[in-house]
Amino acid sequence: MTRRPVSPAWLVAACALWMAAAGNAPLWRRLSDLGLLQTTPGVLFAASMLVSIAGLVAAILALFAWRPTFKTAASALLVTTAIASYFMLAYGVVMDPGMITNALQTDPREASALASWRLAASIIVLAVLPGWLLWRQPVAYGGLRRQLGRNLLLVVAGLVVGIGAIFLSAQTMASVMRNHKEVRYLVNPLASVYSAGSVALRPFARDDSVLVRTGEDAKLAASATSRKRPFVLLLVLGETGRSDNFSINGYARPTTPELEHAGVASFRNAWSCGTSTAASVPCMFSDLGRDNFDSRKNRREGVLDVLQRAGLAVLWIDNQSGCKGVCDRVPTTSTASGTASPLCVDGECLDGVMLEGLDKRIAALDPARVARGLVIVMHQMGSHGPAYHLRSPADMKRFLPECTSAALQDCSREEVVNAYDNSIAYTDHFLGQAIGWLQARGDKADTAMVYVADHGESLGENNIYLHGLPYSVAPDVQKHVPWITWLSAGFERRTGLSPECLRAARDQRISHDNYFHSVLGLAGVETSAYRAELDAYAACHGRVGHVAAADRDAGT
Repeated sequence: MTRRPVSPAWLVAACALWMAAAGNAPLWRRLSDLGLLQTTPGVLFAASMLVSIAGLVAAILALFAWRPTFKTAASALLVTTAIASYFMLAYGVVMDPGMITNALQTDPREASALASWRLAASIIVLAVLPGWLLWRQPVAYGGLRRQLGRNLLLVVAGLVVGIGAIFLSAQTMASVMRNHKEVRYLVNPLASVYSAGSVALRPFARDDSVLVRTGEDAKLAASATSRKRPFVLLLVLGETGRSDNFSINGYARPTTPELEHAGVASFRNAWSCGTSTAASVPCMFSDLGRDNFDSRKNRREGVLDVLQRAGLAVLWIDNQSGCKGVCDRVPTTSTASGTASPLCVDGECLDGVMLEGLDKRIAALDPARVARGLVIVMHQMGSHGPAYHLRSPADMKRFLPECTSAALQDCSREEVVNAYDNSIAYTDHFLGQAIGWLQARGDKADTAMVYVADHGESLGENNIYLHGLPYSVAPDVQKHVPWITWLSAGFERRTGLSPECLRAARDQRISHDNYFHSVLGLAGVETSAYRAELDAYAACHGRVGHVAAADRDAGT
C-alpha cells in the first residue's frame, strides 16, 4: 500500500515527542528519586518538562526540515538520544561538555569495552525502529518559499512552546536546577546538543596555535649539579584509582600489601583536578591549578617541559590512550598494543609491560641528560572501567566472584567491587615491581617513585558507575585519589626528605594543584614557576641535611 505523503511538520512533532518522552527515562528516574513524581505539583512539573523538551527539540529539527537534510538529521538525533539514554541509565553519567570530550577521545579499544546487548537494544528501540518508520514515510516538502515559511513557523512555534512550558514551572525548575545541577545534563537530547556545541566552539575561545612557555628560567639547583650521582624519579600516573580502596589508606581488604611492605608514605587526603582523564591529566601537569586551567586562553607547557628545559632526561611510557598533550614535546613510547609480551592479550597489555625493556629505552636517551637526572612517567591502564576484570591476571584474582561484564548493572555490587579491588591489587603488584627495579639501580643512582591517580571511580553508589560527572556534583569517590611516595635511602639523603615526616603529614589536604610544584621540588629544579607553598613535600625537606649531603657527595 502506498503511503500518503505528510507535511514535515507532523514528522518533526512526532520525532520531538518520541525523543522527549521515551528518550528521557534517565531524567524521569532522577525526578522520581528526588520525590518529585510522587506529588501533583511534581507531576505537573515533569509534564511541563516533557512539553518543553519536545518544543525545543522540534525547533532544532525544524532547522533541518528540508528534503536533503531532514531524515538524516532526525536519524542522527535519534541515535544520539538512544546512546545518551543508555549510558545515563546504565552508569549514572550525564551529558556535560566533559563527557562529550571523553567520548571524542575514546579509542576503538575503549569503545568496544563499553559495547553490550543492552546498548544495542537501546539503539534498536529508541532509534532504529522509529528511524525505519521515518524513512518509510513520504514527505510533502513543497516549494522552496513555502518550505522556508513553514520551517520558520515551526522554529518559532517550537521555541514558544518550549520556553512557555518552562515559564509555567519556572519556580520549581529553578529550585531543582539550582539544588541538583546534574539534572540539566540529563535533558535528552538537548544536553548532548548543547555540550557538543560547547566543545565545538572551544577552539574559538582558546587559541591552541600559541604555546605559552613555562619556567623559562629553569635550572638544576647548585646542590644537584654538584653531585656525582644522578637520580631516577619514576612518576606513575595512575588510572581510576579510588583512595578509599587502598588498604594502605585504611581499607579493610588487603589490596596493597606490597606497598605496605615497601615502607611507602601515603597522603590519604589527596584530591583530583577533574573526574576524567581528559580533564585531570593536562591539569595536574600544569602550573595553573584547577581554578585557572579551564579558563586558559592558549596551550601551555607543563612540568615535563620545565624538567627537560632544566637539562634533565624525560621519558613518557604510555599503556593507555595517550597523554592528552602532556608529553607532546618529550621522548614518548607506547606499550598499549602491538607488544610481543605474555602480558599482552588481544591488543591490550597489563601495566607490567612498561617495565619490560626499560633499560634499553633509557639507553636511547641523551646520555648527558641521563647523567644529570632521569624522570620517567608511566601512564597506567590501572583500573580503567567498566571491564575491571581485564585489569588483573588470572593468578592474581584475590577477591571472587568478580564481575566479568562491561554492563556493570548486570552484576551484583559485591562482584563489581571484587573486580575493581583485584585491579587495585594488581596495581599494588606493579608498583612493587617498579620499586624493585628502582632498588636494583640503587648502586648507580638515587631513586624515588611517586604514584598519583588521575581521578577516582563510582562503583554503584546511588546507581552511579564509572566517572566523569561534573566536578561540582560528582561524589567524593570520583575525586578522592591516592598519592603514594617511595624514597630510596640515597634519595632521602639527596633531598633531606624524612619519611617519618611524610607519614606524619598523611592527612594534610593536598590536590593535583600541588603536583607540578612537588615534582619540581623532588627533581631539584629551580625556577620562578615553582611555588614552595604548593610543594606537598616542602615541609618535610631537611634543608640543612640537604646541603650537608651535597657537600659530602661533592667531596668538600
